[in-house]
Amino acid sequence: MTALDLTGLSAGPAQVWGGIRLVPLLRAEPVAGLRLHREAYGGGDFATEDVRLNDGTHYTSYIPHGFVADWSGEGTAAAYGTNLGGAAPAGRVALHRMAKRRPGDRLRFLPLHLALEGYLALHFGGPSTLWDTWSREALRSGLSPRVESAYLGADVPGLADALRVFEIHPRQCGVLVYAADALGAAFAVPHPDDYRALHATLLQDLFGELIHQYALFGRPAAEFTARIEDRHVRGIGDLRAAVRAQERAWREAHDTVMAAELYATSYAFSRVYRMGGFDLWRFLPPFERGGAAQHIGEAITDRKGRVAYLKTFRLSENQVRRGHLLRSLAAHDWHLGRCAEALGTRPAELTRRIRDAGFASLLRERG
Repeated sequence: MTALDLTGLSAGPAQVWGGIRLVPLLRAEPVAGLRLHREAYGGGDFATEDVRLNDGTHYTSYIPHGFVADWSGEGTAAAYGTNLGGAAPAGRVALHRMAKRRPGDRLRFLPLHLALEGYLALHFGGPSTLWDTWSREALRSGLSPRVESAYLGADVPGLADALRVFEIHPRQCGVLVYAADALGAAFAVPHPDDYRALHATLLQDLFGELIHQYALFGRPAAEFTARIEDRHVRGIGDLRAAVRAQERAWREAHDTVMAAELYATSYAFSRVYRMGGFDLWRFLPPFERGGAAQHIGEAITDRKGRVAYLKTFRLSENQVRRGHLLRSLAAHDWHLGRCAEALGTRPAELTRRIRDAGFASLLRERG
């Protein structure tokens, strides 16, 4: 799998609040055999949690809730307000895995953090060969610690009001969030009831720095307006056909222009868990410089590869640059000379870029 197959999802009419544009994602029919529920953590509106990964490393982040994927066919709601970790103090919960099987046909996973962990773990081990230019510390400890910053959805100007005011479509199973018409995040679920229950959780999601800045400083987004030539309308049937033509024009313009960066990108997928007839994945973009915006994310797909659940995070240019640098170094066995030649630069300039990217621990200090 290299692309997101969004068959069954279509864009509905956008709604605008200031610089925020929300585009509903509609399903003609819910995804059969899968439901999604929320599981809250901590004693307040947020929690800082320490996830203990299987290899002995730790992942610490703001994690307000988990999602429970249920493919049992029962459609019952998951327990709300569960604290994982037992004796952990309020507001801080120790979790054992990013994705953990629950009794029956259920899987608890941490939404968006699957994707963020995949980005932070990108070539985390550092160089696999002891070149003279690499430090012993880098080979022993890898790229630790890796740190990235993000904004809470509640802190993105206008998003809270937009989610509160906007109407939820009867067939809505997701949403695309834009700030000043820059795509910040995509969110999709299997069933309209799931979306209604999880609509407000976007305020507890993480958004990139660019989206926060665009929402804060960007101009108000333009409203979508439909123009119908009345000279061609002779009755209700003609009017209905004209409205449908406008809807098709909006969807085509949106999918081919506004959301092309999401639909047309080739991703690297990594399977996290198999669950009945569905698979949980996380994915990374190609980290191409100077191109369209790039997203990391996670998805649940059915047996045909069609997306049932989706959540994405738009990377900043600096984050894309760091991913591109790590990919380039790993592709050339972490050899400074060969990597610099492939990038069309000198080893000294590549060394500077490594330091500027926050990877100075990979370099041996000269005495």
